[in-house]
Amino acid sequence: MTLTVYLVRHGESVWHAENRYAGVTDIDLTDNGRAQARNLAAWAGQAELAAVWSSPMLRCRETAGESATRAGLPLRLDPRLRELDFGIAEGLTRGEMRQRLPGELKAFEADPVANHFPEGEDPAAAAERYLAFLADLRAEHREGRVLIVAHSTAIRLALCRLLGMPLGDYRRAFPYLANCGLNELVLRDDSPALLALNKPVIP
Repeated sequence: MTLTVYLVRHGESVWHAENRYAGVTDIDLTDNGRAQARNLAAWAGQAELAAVWSSPMLRCRETAGESATRAGLPLRLDPRLRELDFGIAEGLTRGEMRQRLPGELKAFEADPVANHFPEGEDPAAAAERYLAFLADLRAEHREGRVLIVAHSTAIRLALCRLLGMPLGDYRRAFPYLANCGLNELVLRDDSPALLALNKPVIP
């Protein structure tokens, strides 16, 4: 039996233009991010989804809410889908990190898992909470299609773990997740498979 999961990064946020690291900070969407969310909702309305799940962070709830409505489903939240906490780098741009945290940034760029930012969450722990969520999801939905709206770094970590890739490669293997792009993952009894990455939404 096959369950198809669409892991989707939330719409563009207010920190996107400056590329500020947004982990636990509960920031809003931009007008463009809301337009992206509406486009995703148009797709969701005809995707025959079995469920719509979201991180409890505002930028995800705003993105996923209309999709759930268009699909005729309740929006379900799970704290395990939250973003990684970036610790002392939270809210900073890469340029600001070079000025304030040059040593920590250099170590992070060499290995973002072994050398994650101080006071932040261990990326391995973030990957495990995502896998625990997906295991529970698989137990509830043995087949069908499920939309999950979450966050860039945590999704990439989960993909590495699911596909048997080193966690430290998540930035190299998945350098970018498009806002509201479809990352299509098939969860089967034998092994998961990634069918699409950053697939544009076509309502």
